[in-house]
Formats: sequence, C-alpha cells, structure tokens
Amino acid sequence: MTASEPTAQADWKVDTESSGKEVPLQDDKKLKNCFIGSIDQGTTSTRFLIFNGLGVPVASHQTEFKQMHPHSGWMEQDPREIVESVEACIEEATKSFTEKGHSIDSIRAIGITSQRETTVLWDKDTGEPLHNAIAWPDTRTQSIVRELKSRKGADRLQAICGLPLSTYPSALKLTWLLRNVKDVQQAYDAGRLMFGTVDTWLLYCLNGGKERGVHLTDSTNASRTMFVDLHRLEYSPEVLDFFQLNPEKIHLPKIVPCSDAEAFGSLASGVLKGKKITGCLGDQSAALVGQLGFEPGMAKNTYGTGCFLLYNVGEKPVMSSHGLLATVAYNFGGKRKPVYALEGSIAVAGSAVKYVVNNLKFVDSSSKISDCAASVEDNGGCYFVTAFSGLFAPYWIDDARGTIFGITQYTQQGHIARAAMEATCFQTKAILDAMEKDSGRKLTELAVDGGMTDSDLCMQTQADIINIPVDRPVMRESTALGSAIVAGFAVDVWTGFEELKEINKEDRTIFKPQLPAEESDKMYKKWTKAVEMSKGWLDSDAES
Repeated sequence: MTASEPTAQADWKVDTESSGKEVPLQDDKKLKNCFIGSIDQGTTSTRFLIFNGLGVPVASHQTEFKQMHPHSGWMEQDPREIVESVEACIEEATKSFTEKGHSIDSIRAIGITSQRETTVLWDKDTGEPLHNAIAWPDTRTQSIVRELKSRKGADRLQAICGLPLSTYPSALKLTWLLRNVKDVQQAYDAGRLMFGTVDTWLLYCLNGGKERGVHLTDSTNASRTMFVDLHRLEYSPEVLDFFQLNPEKIHLPKIVPCSDAEAFGSLASGVLKGKKITGCLGDQSAALVGQLGFEPGMAKNTYGTGCFLLYNVGEKPVMSSHGLLATVAYNFGGKRKPVYALEGSIAVAGSAVKYVVNNLKFVDSSSKISDCAASVEDNGGCYFVTAFSGLFAPYWIDDARGTIFGITQYTQQGHIARAAMEATCFQTKAILDAMEKDSGRKLTELAVDGGMTDSDLCMQTQADIINIPVDRPVMRESTALGSAIVAGFAVDVWTGFEELKEINKEDRTIFKPQLPAEESDKMYKKWTKAVEMSKGWLDSDAES
C-alpha cells in the first residue's frame, strides 16, 4: 500500500488544504483509544511514552543513566544500564497508563528510536558486552582518522556512504576497539564478534538476547556506521575492505526498513511481554518524521545533547560538497521508496548548557540558564566556541577545542551563558547556509524541537541569527512521536501520510526575526572569526 492509498473500508473526504485528493475520514474517537508505545533512548537519558492515535502522549517516564569519561575526550556508557533504563521506563510509564484507566490490551505496538553511531560489541556465544559502549561524541579516534585519511581509497568513501572520515561514525569506534581491547580482538578472530549501534543492542536484548538471537538494524541507523552503500542500502564490500574487516569474522546486523510488522520481534519480558516491536529508526530521523517532514524541502532542527538539522531531499541521496552529511531520512518499506536527507550535525548543544551548570556553576539547573542569559542585554562581545569534541558540520575541525573569546573585565556570568546558547544558533546558521548551497533552495521556516527549545530567548535568538521564522510545537517530544508513527504504520493505525497532517499542529509558537539583518550579520562574522581561532589546539601527534 502506498502512502496515498487509504484503507478500503474507510469513509472519504476531500483534502482541500493540500493535495485535493480523497483521503480517509479520521475516526478521532477510535484513534483516541488506540495506543502505541515509544522507546526513546537518548544520549544521557531514556524515556518511554505512550501515544494515542491522535499523537497525544498519555503516559511517560524518563530516567537518566551514567556517562563515563575515563580520559579527556572519551565518552562511554554501560550497555547493560542502557537496557535496564529502557525496562524501568516501560514499567513506570505503563503503570501510569493503567492507573489512568487504560488497558494494556489497547497498546497496539512498540516503536524504538535511539542515539545513533554509539557502538556496542558483544559475544555471540554469551550475549554479554565485551566493552562499554563508545558514545557518538567520543573523540579518542582522532589519530586513527588522520591515519585513515592517507589510506588508499579514502577519497572514495563519502561518495559511497555519505559520511566523511571523522570521529563521529561507528566504523572508527569499531576500529579503535579492535586495536585496543583484547576481548574484542579474540572474539573477532574466533568469529563470535557481534556489532551494533544502540538500536541493534536494544532489539537483541528486549527480544531475549542470545536465545532468540535477533540481530537487526534499520536503514537510518545503518546509514550512520559508514559501512553501508547509501544508494543500495546494503553493506559495501569496498568500505568493509577499506576498514580491513572480514565479514566472516564479524556479525553485522541485517538491514531492514524502519516500519515492519514482523521483523523486529517482540518484548520477551516485563509488563508488556509479547507486545510487538514494529518500528525502529535513529533519533534524528524520528524527529523529522515526528515533525511530519515528508516532503522534499522540509527540515527540522533538534536541540538535544547535540543539535541536528535534517533536510528532506527526496528519494535520491544528495552528496554534499559543503560539509554536510548524506543520510537516510526514513524508510517505511513496502512499496514506498527510501527517503534521504542532508544533515548538519552539531556535537555540542544542550551539553554546553550542562557544562555551564555543572562545571562553571553559574546556576543550579539547566532550566535556569535562560534566566541567567537574560540578565544581560547581549553577549557583551563574548563568543563561546563549544568545540568540546572538535567541531562537526559544516566545519569538521577535529583539532578545535572549546574556546571563549572576547572576555574583558566587563564580562559577567550572563554574557558567557548567553554565548553558550548562541553557539548552537550560530552553527545552525552555518549549516543552513551550506544546505542552501547544496540544495539550491533557501529554507523559509525552521521547525524545532528538543530540550533547548523550552527557552524563548534561545529560540528568538535563533530566529534573529538565521533571519527566518522558527516554528516550535507545544508538544516537543517529536523524536518519540516519530518512533510511534513508524510503528503505527506497520500495524495500520495509519495508512497514509495525509492522515497525520493535523498531529501536533495546534498552538505552535512562531518566533519571527526581530534583530536587523545587518546586526545579525555582524555577530555571525565575529563567530566565524572565533571558529578560525579555535583551530589547532590538539597537537598533531597527540593520541586521542
């Protein structure tokens, strides 16, 4: 069934606002009592939300989990704790759901969305992790990146997989683990090494581990490893050979579409035991789906631990020549073709806010950072290049480090707090400029979601810097909603994109530019100068 085909039994109405085609007449009462669970496993916390068929969350639970930083630039997570956090959130959210009078039987399916690139390795025979997960912002692979850039064939990689050689993709993390962890080396040599990103690890564990042996990933997460031919959505022998991987010694997960009624299995234990998992996609793809970015030219920006801007380019990948990534936006499977996106990835966004709170101690919680920033009229000439993990798109400067410029005796806490928030806004402008060059189109409005969007000051600043309106929804759990949507499509909660057009559309806030363009341009020029001055802080021979 294609996206525009309604169910045969549906009543009909004419969509007068967009296509003019006949589409299914929504049964709001039925949808209100039909539910989908959504696992949203992020970089620093895990959530489980239960949405009704109108896209409204009716129950949720969130818990943070431990981040480990054994050395400067390193970031690890305990794979077991990740699974435990998911199980705990499912239990608590479901408890809240039933206490509100709903029945577990009314939950039709479960979707999973997760942090991408974060790499987990485990033993096929034992089902146990062989090392902590290496998280996506980790920069320990910088020396490997420099080495591989000089290896024969390096210049062909991005045209195949859409990603540049950097510390970001999973392939580099796997390379480091194979070189430095004895248990990983031994498992590889014995043909027992299981590889996966967080989605694959969750699917494996939630299905019961080695007993069922479910080893899958979806197209969006697979496209973040570097191993996948973006045009064919299959593992590339050329890329695997470049990374000197023998596919007979490492178990790579099977790649499937994001939405499937059978492939992802079901929960093997817990209060929702037996419930089918019918959707899976990477967190940024999920946010694009949750923002209903189904048409070429639509874009969203998610302000989480990092900040990620995805721009729908349609059914053929566009390889960037201006520092952006080519990736799979979503893949609903069936007769629908995969849809691709250009992506701009900012390594540090909400984590800069946490740095100001936890390390600089300006305020005692992230929710107060906006008030601190609002205590001054502007940044006071202060620019904070938040390159804690180098700079990602569109710069790709691995040897940059976090640097504050323009400090004088006049500088106050509010100036630095404001500069930390503005850093994400400036980088978003750089990405939008690059997207305009790659796509030939200028965005007219930016849809946003994520924790930092709670700040009116931050969103107004963003609108001022990019000089286009910023569109913020009331319900900002776009990532979890996207996971619910792909899961719901697999079990026919919805059958066409037209049925989703009213989801999360009420009472959105539009932030219009208020700063004169000349002033905004002047600020951006200073930001660009600060970026140039932040380069070269890591010695070229330093081990990462």
